Amino acid sequence: MVTVLPLLFFIAWLGDRKPVRSIAILNGPWLYSLTLAVYCTSWTFFGAVGQAVNNGWDFLPIYLGPALIFIVASPLLFKIIAISKQQGITSIAHFIAPRHGKSQPLAMLVTLVAIAGVVPYITLQLKAVTMAFDSLSQQHSEAWFADTALIVALLMAVFSVLFGTRRIDASEHQNGLMLAIGFESLIKLFAFVAIGVFVIWKVFGGITQLYEFTESHPEVSSRFATDFFDQGFFTQTLLAMMAIICLPRQFHTGVVENRRSSDLSTARWLFPLYLALFTVFVVPIALEVNGY
Repeated sequence: MVTVLPLLFFIAWLGDRKPVRSIAILNGPWLYSLTLAVYCTSWTFFGAVGQAVNNGWDFLPIYLGPALIFIVASPLLFKIIAISKQQGITSIAHFIAPRHGKSQPLAMLVTLVAIAGVVPYITLQLKAVTMAFDSLSQQHSEAWFADTALIVALLMAVFSVLFGTRRIDASEHQNGLMLAIGFESLIKLFAFVAIGVFVIWKVFGGITQLYEFTESHPEVSSRFATDFFDQGFFTQTLLAMMAIICLPRQFHTGVVENRRSSDLSTARWLFPLYLALFTVFVVPIALEVNGY
């Protein structure tokens, strides 16, 4: 974290300072797909692995819902992006209100609901980052100025002010912010896959040995049984399908920051592939975390 944060600040600064034409990745569809991966937050790791440890396949809807939206419902995404570009939409509230007579009370209600959902979500992210940093650093100071949560919150606030909210025009593309998010998405994917590969081949000895291990342990095979399709599973999948569009950060990266509708054609397969790579390694990591 100590080494990555300055790098993220530098990348964001570089993206804002350099002309768009001089940064090739800003003009390609790959960055757009990677910024969508802001969906996979630090709590996704703790939450998905934790759910797999306790409840087996209950983590799957987290990744399945968004993947289904991009694979099956991409015409809906194309239409949302087209309408937003035509009308200069800058937020989920701004998108919903014009559909109902430009109702200001409705826009305020949507904004309040988004805030009510985002605040505890940010708290979870802050807690996850703090837990990860404290676990790795093994430093626990009682002084208020050395509190990890406070330091992380201040750094996030500074980053948001410098690269996210300092511009008056909300419809202007945040080049530096998107470049930093895309780079962070690569780091998350590399770290998670590296841990998963290590667990499979170094801890369990390979895919075959991992399969034999699960078959030889009834408590593991029962926890990851195939009869996990129930009402709760479909409800969670539906919520995840809605979240990939309605979460404020997802609407911003997926709709407001979209430069060309053609970028969505690449994201249709690249973003689900990104989620699939996370999904593949959740179970092996969960088995290792559980101490099997």
